[in-house]
Amino acid sequence: MSPTALSAGLEHGHVTFLGAGPGDPGLLTLRAVEALANADVLVAEHDVLDVVRVHARPGVSVVNTDPSSDPVPGTGTPQLAVVDGTSTTAGAPAVRDAAHLVMEAARGGRRVVRAVSGDPGLDAYAAEEMLACAAAGVPFEVVPGVAAAVGVPAYAGVPLRDAQGADVRFVDARTASDRCWTEVGTSDGTVVVSTTLDSVAAAAGELVAAGRKPDTPMTVTVAGTTTRQRTWTATLGTIAQTLKQAKVLPSPEGGRQVIAVVGERSAAAQREQLSWFESKPLFGWRVLVPRTKEQAASLSDQLRSYGAVPHEVPTIAVEPPRTPQQMERAVKGLVTGRYEWIAFTSVNAVKAVREKFEEYGLDARAFAGIKVAAVGEQTAKALIAFGVKPDLVPSGEQSAAGLLEDWPPYDPVFDPIDRVFLPRADIATETLVAGLIELGWEVDDVTAYRTVRASPPPAETREAIKGGGFDAVLFTSSSTVRNLVGIAGKPHNVTVIACIGPATAKTAEEHGLRVDVMAPEPSVHKLAEALADFGAQRRAAALEAGDAVTRPSERRPGARRRRTTT
Repeated sequence: MSPTALSAGLEHGHVTFLGAGPGDPGLLTLRAVEALANADVLVAEHDVLDVVRVHARPGVSVVNTDPSSDPVPGTGTPQLAVVDGTSTTAGAPAVRDAAHLVMEAARGGRRVVRAVSGDPGLDAYAAEEMLACAAAGVPFEVVPGVAAAVGVPAYAGVPLRDAQGADVRFVDARTASDRCWTEVGTSDGTVVVSTTLDSVAAAAGELVAAGRKPDTPMTVTVAGTTTRQRTWTATLGTIAQTLKQAKVLPSPEGGRQVIAVVGERSAAAQREQLSWFESKPLFGWRVLVPRTKEQAASLSDQLRSYGAVPHEVPTIAVEPPRTPQQMERAVKGLVTGRYEWIAFTSVNAVKAVREKFEEYGLDARAFAGIKVAAVGEQTAKALIAFGVKPDLVPSGEQSAAGLLEDWPPYDPVFDPIDRVFLPRADIATETLVAGLIELGWEVDDVTAYRTVRASPPPAETREAIKGGGFDAVLFTSSSTVRNLVGIAGKPHNVTVIACIGPATAKTAEEHGLRVDVMAPEPSVHKLAEALADFGAQRRAAALEAGDAVTRPSERRPGARRRRTTT
């Protein structure tokens, strides 16, 4: 039996101290996900709440760190605040607050997950909470996480050891003693320093004073393992000047946590070969995805794999047809054998038919004896999730034209029924209807749903669109172009415009936009690939010219230029 599956005591409950890693949600362990799924109460630090909350079951009580996240004066510890409405904000230092809240939550046999950044074994406050649980007789377990001091250098392209096997020392600059600095200063091993951005130079000075040579290589990484990650390569003697020239310091954000690696393995020449994360083709790009929320999810996941930060803005809202009678008759016709085929031209059409089926108490078995066509892979996946395997998916272009190329003509010998049910949007084109009629089929062209313009996004998003705050925008149809411009304004001219096909590109140009990228075929995934290729070529050209690698948004007037090291 897995330790996370242990039954909780009736009186004391059970606590899991869980390491959420340094920031990348993908670094959560399988054990961590299992524990979160079984939790009754989640106690999390604010900076990891979003990472762990998605794996908790619906209805779990949540306790998180106060969004202000400022240390309690005189303690150096963050304050905790209860956000589920069942408790009040605690006013004492976090060590005592967290231990009290954890044990209070564990009463009555409840399972509590206490999530901390990095690894619980390296968190002094987690250790205090464990001791408090032990003293109170509350059973607990520890699920290790990826420590920031190990995970961040890996994402920065800085190996801590090699075949020569040099020593590795870990130092927390906030609590390091003079003796600690002396020991690492006289060593020739790798030193990993946890500190803050505005204290990096002081830590470098401590190492030089303790005996390290000023020309010893040093890397400094902020927001490690996230798409906000930035790394600077310098030496102990030049790091202060490097951060100043990069206009990173002085800054109000000087208190941000960083991981600095000191030693030959952090040399710039080596990082050029090993910086796998920051060299992703769209690393750090803010990409606008103007689609319906349901349709944006898989596209956003793909963009993240290229290093981008997708921002989903619904431009189209899907609503039921104004008069549902036509749709109701067609669905009843499916059951009574009126149709030989049903053709789905979108995920929304599948959703509309599925909802109508559920309304009548029907399921996928109602499709027995009916041939099913899907316009493309995403629509086919939606059908399979419904329990229906499509009989026809275009072998070539995933569009109405591609579907018609593979659609068989009506043959009265082999086709007992000559009618096709086509549930679709109210604004769909007539291409498929005309083509099916030409092939000899009768078509029931039914409005299954209406597409209407969505509400405008928040003012901050609208300003980013018009002001060049986004690096790219993906247009997946002509309607997304019209609707985005209508609800949020025209994207800035530094923003890269990517379109799914010629018709969408034409609409974008009619709205005064310069089209930079076009998908080789009408597929959202091919569109994302094309944007990634564009970003990779842009990056390669900058490196070949000896220029800094910048994002498109950094070219706009007044934008703060930030150097991305490689």
